[in-house]
Amino acid sequence: MRPAKTPTPLPVVYYAALRTPVGALGLFGTEHGLLAIALPNEPREAAEARVRRLLGGATIVEDEAALAGALAQLSGYFAGTCQAFDVPLAPVGTPFQRAVWDAVAAIPYGETRTYLAIARQIGRPAATRAVGAANGANPLPPIVPCHRVIGADGKLHGYGGGLAIKEALLALERGDEATVECSATGSV
Repeated sequence: MRPAKTPTPLPVVYYAALRTPVGALGLFGTEHGLLAIALPNEPREAAEARVRRLLGGATIVEDEAALAGALAQLSGYFAGTCQAFDVPLAPVGTPFQRAVWDAVAAIPYGETRTYLAIARQIGRPAATRAVGAANGANPLPPIVPCHRVIGADGKLHGYGGGLAIKEALLALERGDEATVECSATGSV
């Protein structure tokens, strides 16, 4: 008879909410780094379910102190004083997704790139649709600035938080303060 397996404890994920001009963001992180950011249109319960799915289960604990660095840098971003992030990140994704997210993370503040430019940058010029899908699966907006990726026609296409938030983030980076307030609301 085999001995019973000891259950593996679930990873602890820390949660904190941040009020911003575009609505409430929900931050999720582990001891290894920031795992996910829920945009204002994603209810907290859905965001928690997504995080648990990514990790194969998790215990989620509210703890602003554990996420203090990310909260401070995101607050600075929305105040216009932080243009680059250096908090540890721990996103879960495929190697292709991670390559796209790394390329997107390298887009400088206030600039944009097309999906085709990102596809070329990662050495997959025919994969623009796959780049779009990976960009849409980005778990860390706006730290991984998927809002800076636009269509080849120069127009805004798709954003998990909605095009109003995408435009608001780009306006913030352009310094268009009058257009940064967004009507998006959320309850994270």
